[in-house]
Amino acid sequence: MLKTDSSMRGPNSPVLPFKSRKSVEDVRSLQFITAVKTPYIPSGKIDLEAYDNLVNIQIANGVEGILVAGSTGEGQLMTWDEQIMLIAHTVNCFGDKVKVIGNAGSNCTKEAINATERGFAVGMDAALHINPYYGKTSNAGLVAHYNSLLPIGPIIIYNVPSRSGQDIPPSVIEILAKHPNFVGVKECVGTERVKMYTDKGIVVWCFDILSHLARWDCGAVGVQSVASNLVPGLVRELMFGGKNPTLNSKLMTLFDWLFIEPSPIALNTALAQLGVIKPVFRLPYVPLTLEQRIGFVNLVKEMGRQHFIGEKDVQVLEDDDFIIVGRY
Repeated sequence: MLKTDSSMRGPNSPVLPFKSRKSVEDVRSLQFITAVKTPYIPSGKIDLEAYDNLVNIQIANGVEGILVAGSTGEGQLMTWDEQIMLIAHTVNCFGDKVKVIGNAGSNCTKEAINATERGFAVGMDAALHINPYYGKTSNAGLVAHYNSLLPIGPIIIYNVPSRSGQDIPPSVIEILAKHPNFVGVKECVGTERVKMYTDKGIVVWCFDILSHLARWDCGAVGVQSVASNLVPGLVRELMFGGKNPTLNSKLMTLFDWLFIEPSPIALNTALAQLGVIKPVFRLPYVPLTLEQRIGFVNLVKEMGRQHFIGEKDVQVLEDDDFIIVGRY
């Protein structure tokens, strides 16, 4: 087995036992995690007031964990200081009510190590880590990358080849799963892969479209959801209420709509049209087309406005209503 160079951590960065084994087990039990959206003010800075409102709504609807600054929360558009600040803010304000999972992934192992250490230092319960993207590596490199991170604290591995350009194969996951700080996998390949893992006792979360089948037929523990930003009560019912193909079919229309463009473009547009965030986009994201925005209003009316967050009537925003920020 390859040995990793501990000097990558720097002379003043020892591996610290930030979280106990109990934390791993606590995170493994979470059935309902929301990958929360990060809202902005017109300057493009993070809107903490709107963010707190979004998180409070999730907590009121029974969410058990908040994923901070994942791809839905646009960690990829943040500086590391912004990202760690938002994780610390979430821990300080909500850490007594929900588990806080911080995205610390990077295609650079050194940056991933630094972000993970900083995230645990400010109190997050687990770190989410994508595999190195664009500058892809070998399977042996994947094992070495994650073995540089696992000693720091509880780690969830995120396998989403459509974003990273590389599948993390079961042969890699099964090696990493032997480490005591390995929590589980957020798996996006399909339900066959989910079943393969759960049959071996590996904890798995899925994304929305696969979540019902993965949860009730394949043994997944639950979901790390985008849609729960909008309809947390329905997603909770889907995860806790038993097998419910009728509800799943009802939600599938929303799930499909949320991914008509790369996420979180549709989610950002929807939350703005519900009036719960300001209609501000950080580039390279831009709003959905007018036709797609009209489609969301019709979808809300069909599903029932009462199921969606916010107190204002859903509205079709015009192009000029949106603020697109390139320098933030």
